[in-house]
Amino acid sequence: MKNTFSILFYLRHSKLRADGTTPIYVRITIRGKRSDFYSKRSIIKSKWCPKKCRVKGTSEEARILNLYLNTIESKLYQKEQDLLNENKLVTAMILKNEFLGLSNKQNTLISAFNSHIKLMKQMNGVGFVNSTITKYKTSRNHITDYLYSEKGTSDVLLSELSFSFIASFEVFLRVNKNLSVNTAAKHLIHLKKILNIAVDNEWVLKSPFRNFKVKNEDTSKEFLIESELNDLISTPIQSNRLDCVRDVFAFCCLTGLSYVDVQALSTKDFYIGIDGNKWISIKRKKTGINSKIPLLPHAKEILFKYKDNPKLMNAGKILPVISNQKMNKYLKEVAKLCGIQKNLSMHIARHSFATYCLTLGVPLESVSKMLGHRSIKTTQIYAKVIDQKVSDDMSVMMIKAPRLESKIVQKTIVKSC
Repeated sequence: MKNTFSILFYLRHSKLRADGTTPIYVRITIRGKRSDFYSKRSIIKSKWCPKKCRVKGTSEEARILNLYLNTIESKLYQKEQDLLNENKLVTAMILKNEFLGLSNKQNTLISAFNSHIKLMKQMNGVGFVNSTITKYKTSRNHITDYLYSEKGTSDVLLSELSFSFIASFEVFLRVNKNLSVNTAAKHLIHLKKILNIAVDNEWVLKSPFRNFKVKNEDTSKEFLIESELNDLISTPIQSNRLDCVRDVFAFCCLTGLSYVDVQALSTKDFYIGIDGNKWISIKRKKTGINSKIPLLPHAKEILFKYKDNPKLMNAGKILPVISNQKMNKYLKEVAKLCGIQKNLSMHIARHSFATYCLTLGVPLESVSKMLGHRSIKTTQIYAKVIDQKVSDDMSVMMIKAPRLESKIVQKTIVKSC
């Protein structure tokens, strides 16, 4: 969109003065948005030329007044250029306030994003993790691209956001950025969070998300079934590098820990539970929710394997956790060695733990607590996965069942003959 900027002088007839003069107002228009203010001058209506937006004639009064209006116009153009040179947001309201010397606290969308990102950095490891900060930065960058591409600006006032802005941004994400419905939804949720913060801080009266529904598509969650988990654990792996990766992944499959939580795991996170068994007790990095998980036998074996590892002891670590990127890369090799036909990643371990527990009959509420979910609704997604698998398995049975039934009938007929 073209960055249009215009200045108009006009008479405000509704403000007719007692002396018969009409006040002259100034209208600033930038990108279709207007802001008006009083010029502190007035004129008799008959002396005003609406077409030229100036006082008629060449009298001394006309010359002085027109010079005054020209000065206002010149100063406004200069103020606009100064703001642009300083790489600041320029709107009609901001320019008017700059000219009048009023406070111009810019509660803008990008500045609100930057403030939240700064706060997350300060609280890194205490409620926020690096991956979350990175995701918010990506959302901010997408919004910046959208503003440049569609609005011709680098920022926008929070007060100017609307339902149509959000709808247009969603289209931009889907079409221009070629993002999936669910990926676009994640960026919209980040935007919604920022606007909720703005409402809480009274930067805006209400969020334009009040009537906007973020769309999501149901996606199947990949997980390991019991036989695949057994193959993962029992397959001999000669490479020490891949063996370590396999052990960390298997430990997460047996505990439901996410990458950031297993990476931060230390000796202080273990205790003996009321059942006499060894338990993990952590506060999840992502949600800040307390999570307590009893250790299964093979999870204990993995811990024992690395108990006296000097490198880990010096680093204060429990397991040989490398970067998430390398973990996911090497897991592809592990899957191939173990004969697992799935695209393994660290998050699949968490999915596998949840579905494995539910398959064995562990109550949904208990699984939710172990996973450290804020809401049981999040855990119910895994229950749906189990239901879908049962449905798929039964669909196969439905196809085979008539054939089995037919064979039984044939045998019965032959026998009766």
